[in-house]
Amino acid sequence: MSSEVRLVHGRRERRSDEPLHRGVYLLPNLITTCGLFSGFYAIIATIDGAYQVAAVCILIAHVFDGLDGRIARLTKSTSRFGIEYDSLSDLVAFGVAPGVLAYKWALEPWGNWGWLAASLYVACGALRLARFNVQADLGAKHHFTGLPIPAAADTVASTVLLYYFFGGEGATHKHVILLVVIYGLAALMVSNVSYQSFKSFRFHPRQPLWILVALIVGLKFVIAEPQIFLFTAFMLYALSGPATWVLGRSRARRRAAEEPVAKVRNLR
Repeated sequence: MSSEVRLVHGRRERRSDEPLHRGVYLLPNLITTCGLFSGFYAIIATIDGAYQVAAVCILIAHVFDGLDGRIARLTKSTSRFGIEYDSLSDLVAFGVAPGVLAYKWALEPWGNWGWLAASLYVACGALRLARFNVQADLGAKHHFTGLPIPAAADTVASTVLLYYFFGGEGATHKHVILLVVIYGLAALMVSNVSYQSFKSFRFHPRQPLWILVALIVGLKFVIAEPQIFLFTAFMLYALSGPATWVLGRSRARRRAAEEPVAKVRNLR
């Protein structure tokens, strides 16, 4: 059957029987697959009770997730297939894997509240990815709406690593704070709170000296105490959104309170 094309509201619409361009870009999609495998192995490690290994695999998946997009842009191999495949990989590595890890490591003693928290985390992660894909069509932005799902997964993983770094052994004894953290991360992912995307930062132009010094100091902390540094960095990033929102609201109220005073002064 020959392919057909018709115009709808002046736009070209592809019929379902029109042949599509076949083929995919290998390099970025292979890197995405590595991230997918890391997330899946995190699930396997969680089932086997190797919680620290699972946490490390989630962090490794984030490294692959950061590489695939950059390599696709550098090699000009960005495609819609790659974007969708990356989202599916992210759902496994940063949605299902941290949800299973959080449940088996800390939430299982809570019964229904525990698995509901883990499942809510996965559902909110999926919603966050769907919203990101829709907003990505509007163009690149310097801010994310809602906590990015990789950052939420990193917060869970770094919490596990910090627990064992300080000598934690066995179960986490039904700590309520861990239950609250999972619910909080789920809420932040689907919230309208803005988070810095760091997309505007570039390494190749000249930068102030203090940025280089800060990066060197941060690298030393990563080498010396990676568990503490990673937990602090990811937790501060997760809290930066609500903190910015609160500051913005307070400034808006202050301006609203100062406007009548300014009008009175202008009348005088």
